[in-house]
Amino acid sequence: MNYSQLVQVMRRLALEAGDKIMEIYNSDDFEVKVKSDSSPVTEADEAADALISAGLRAAFPDVALVTEEQADSHDTEAMTFLIVDPLDGTKEFINRRGDFTVNIALVEDGVPTRGVVYAPARGRMFYTDATGQAVEEAGPFTPETPGETKPIHVSEPNNDALMVVASKSHRDQATDDYIGKYAVKDMKSAGSSLKFCLIATGEADIYPRVGRTMEWDTAAGHAVLHGAGGHVVRFDDHSALAYGKPGFANPFFIAYAPGVELKDA
Repeated sequence: MNYSQLVQVMRRLALEAGDKIMEIYNSDDFEVKVKSDSSPVTEADEAADALISAGLRAAFPDVALVTEEQADSHDTEAMTFLIVDPLDGTKEFINRRGDFTVNIALVEDGVPTRGVVYAPARGRMFYTDATGQAVEEAGPFTPETPGETKPIHVSEPNNDALMVVASKSHRDQATDDYIGKYAVKDMKSAGSSLKFCLIATGEADIYPRVGRTMEWDTAAGHAVLHGAGGHVVRFDDHSALAYGKPGFANPFFIAYAPGVELKDA
């Protein structure tokens, strides 16, 4: 894999998809449909997916592609594959809350090694560079020409005063019970894969997810966090969260900066 080309293509496609999403987001009205699993999907999801999929297939025709919006891709079995969530945080999008992201990642041997997370309504973009280092790019963003980037790195947590980030749309008692095992200084709420990025930049220390997610929800954020020195592990036994699982469903997990002293489930 040519990582320089990959990063360039992923970044460009994320920005182009973000422009398409914002065009629909800022319109007077947009269509919302319900998928077979009862989750919502909008015309923005579908338009972004079409754009990203076509771009990735043109640039990397020999690499398997898994994307949330194409059910026939969910039977893919490959050691190396690209994985896409064209609009993560559809509920945030529908409610016009802004915490939604475009996610594109490369998985190699079960590990997300490169990824981009773009939050178009927030004007923030995070990705791994060709070497795997996580960076945040400062806007304004131009698809063909990267702007100024700065390396990002996880915090050095104080276990007596942790910063916790949790989901806006999927908070529940089990999550609160687990967070209660830690000495918490403050809590942030964020939607979509932005939670991984807040740990990657040191704005938060830990993100426990006690709820259903799919690999396309997490791969890009996982890659960014990994490139910033962070970890993502299974909730039950603290082993590394692996990718390429049958059906691409994730177990519960914890994303964190390495200095956090993890509590048992």
